[in-house]
Amino acid sequence: MNTQQMEQMGQFRITVWEEENFQGKRCEFMLECQNIMERGFRKIRSIKVENGPWVGYEYPEFQGQQFILEKGDYPCYEAWSGNSSYRTEHLLSFRPIKCANHSDSKVTLYDCEDFQGRKFEMCDDYPSLQAMGWCNKEVPSIKINSGAWVAYQFPGYRGYQYILERDRQQGEYRNYNEFSTQAHTNQVQSIRRIQH
Repeated sequence: MNTQQMEQMGQFRITVWEEENFQGKRCEFMLECQNIMERGFRKIRSIKVENGPWVGYEYPEFQGQQFILEKGDYPCYEAWSGNSSYRTEHLLSFRPIKCANHSDSKVTLYDCEDFQGRKFEMCDDYPSLQAMGWCNKEVPSIKINSGAWVAYQFPGYRGYQYILERDRQQGEYRNYNEFSTQAHTNQVQSIRRIQH
């Protein structure tokens, strides 16, 4: 099933609330929302993801820190921030992650910018890159060969989250500044495939 068929069948569905614990104004979406304030909301404080993976952003226009939103309930910011060292109490924009394919995902990590130096290809989740043999705490460049991944600053899927997709930037992240609009470091110590 391709992305267009999934959109037509409602395969991407998210419901957002203005207040914590699914209270206040609510709205359901099947497509991206660049600015929730244009829909009469002040902010998003709770979320239910019914279908498809999504990425939420702390600012309008898909800017700021990113948070992975997979199927499930997010009654407050702690639920989407998880073990992140960065917490934001609300989200202002979000979009579906259309290229996620858990069974067919492949990524290549490089130990220098611009896809130079030693490289390591993987197609599985790694809660600790160092435990699997990556010698650095940093990953200066990443190429997404297929699927979508979420990279984390620290082992155990903790710290800043970077959503890396094959269908964004042709899957090429030449330096850490391209990981996200709020990327502060090239420190990546765990990575996993995004569930669909």
